[in-house]
Amino acid sequence: RASINLGNSVLAQGTPGAPRGVSVDLANELARRLGVPVDFTCFTAAMPSFENVKAGTADIGFLAHEPARAAEVEFTAPYVLIEGTYMVLNGSPLKNIEDVDKPGIRIAVGKGAAYDLFLTRTLKHAQLVRSDAGGGRGMIDLFFREKLDVVAGVKQSLQAHAVNDPSVRIMDGRFQVIEQAMALPKGRPAAAAYLKAFVEEMKASGFVADGLKRSGQSASVAPPS
Repeated sequence: RASINLGNSVLAQGTPGAPRGVSVDLANELARRLGVPVDFTCFTAAMPSFENVKAGTADIGFLAHEPARAAEVEFTAPYVLIEGTYMVLNGSPLKNIEDVDKPGIRIAVGKGAAYDLFLTRTLKHAQLVRSDAGGGRGMIDLFFREKLDVVAGVKQSLQAHAVNDPSVRIMDGRFQVIEQAMALPKGRPAAAAYLKAFVEEMKASGFVADGLKRSGQSASVAPPS
């Protein structure tokens, strides 16, 4: 039982009935090795996908490793590294990543996303405004609707919007390297050990790199653990 977040287009694309992408490839390969069928449950954001794994109603999930999540589910080492960055209107006075964490700045985020969790524990002054729609376009829609100062998100997702919207620009640099890993419910030590070894093999063999290439995604394969 695999939990898939379609809100992160680097890892998964398609529809709930026909998901694809590197996370789907990994789930299929794991099921093949175990000699069992795979049952996908797809979500449009990370938070419900995480809750699905935490509750034990999924055997595996594909989530960013964050301390708040690691207290509730077991993680492998990361298999993909992606960047969290900011998007602003072209006329914004904010130029650098460091300019954002100032009093009065309001940042749109997807509720429960990795970058929401990271910014919640690292920002000192700026205010987070959360979209209940989670990942995907939810935080971008909120940014425009509420006339916020900044939208935070996965770099590739923000770029996909900006390429067709001349009113915005992506800030140079990043505020976070997001470590995407496989996750499983707590209390399954044998399964956790197997899954951790599986992820290391999938990185070393080129399987992860091939999966990213097949799905047309530009991201870095994580180094060996």
